[in-house]
Amino acid sequence: METSAVGGTIVTPARKRRKFPATALTWAAVTPFAAWALARVAGLERGSLPTQIMTATPYAAAGSLVPLLIAAVGRKRAATAVALLATTALGFSVLPRALGTADAATGRPLRVMTINMLFGKADVATIMKLVRDFDPDVLSTQELTPGAVSDMDAAGLKEIMPHRVLQAEWNAGGSGLYSKHPVEPLWDLMPPVGHHMPAALISVPGGKAIEFIDAHPFPPLGPQVTDWNVAMDAFPSAAADRVRIIAGDFNASLDHAALRGLLSRGYKDAADQVGAGLIPTWPANKRVPPLITIDHVLVDQRVGVQEVTVHDVPGTDHRAVLATLTVP
Repeated sequence: METSAVGGTIVTPARKRRKFPATALTWAAVTPFAAWALARVAGLERGSLPTQIMTATPYAAAGSLVPLLIAAVGRKRAATAVALLATTALGFSVLPRALGTADAATGRPLRVMTINMLFGKADVATIMKLVRDFDPDVLSTQELTPGAVSDMDAAGLKEIMPHRVLQAEWNAGGSGLYSKHPVEPLWDLMPPVGHHMPAALISVPGGKAIEFIDAHPFPPLGPQVTDWNVAMDAFPSAAADRVRIIAGDFNASLDHAALRGLLSRGYKDAADQVGAGLIPTWPANKRVPPLITIDHVLVDQRVGVQEVTVHDVPGTDHRAVLATLTVP
């Protein structure tokens, strides 16, 4: 304020500082994670993009700690409560996958290996080393081409695993089951939706034959999400009169309601059971490390799980999953 030369007083209004909209920004940070937690817990993902995004739930669970901290430091009680609920819900959805232990169940030993071969480009020498070292009873392959069949047989697979049910093709649709034990194909078990998904009865010594399905639904990309859901629903439920194992590339993680729905029909995820459920399997051999877990071995609730390991195979964007089981 100052005096004018012609009389009077000149008043300069004081500039008001704009208050930082802390409350609004806090809710802006909390709300996406709260919505994610609600969608994950209630299985609300619909359509292609939300279904794909849901695979990032483990990262969302870790990231949800940031808005919780922001709300707590800012003393925003309502936002803190919501953020805490979101973090808790996401944590309970994810953390159990890293906390399992080996099953003490006894029974017939069974080793299972599954690998998506990326149009048959997976390195045959690495696959054969895994086969010789791990000695699987069953090998489940996806994206199996006629060329890959010939190459693996030439490398010795024909002698090691002479029994097979193959539907090889020169594209992503080919699949095949290899076994050390006699097999009986079950051609009509899976409907013709998605890639080939051969199934067979495998005569494992010491008891009844087990039923095995090579899983490879279409990925939930664009309109294919409809076929993905149909395929997930088409997998048969566990049955009291037959032990069933489903192994392969499900193009789904445990954060998808469709896969959890399948598990609720009498199955358990082998990796989840032994604390290996957060080991990512795709995309392998890229500039970015594997990010999500979409390759699984699902087993009947009566099947014991001793160990699950995941291995890189050059030439393919999927990692091999090896499971050591006990079958009643």
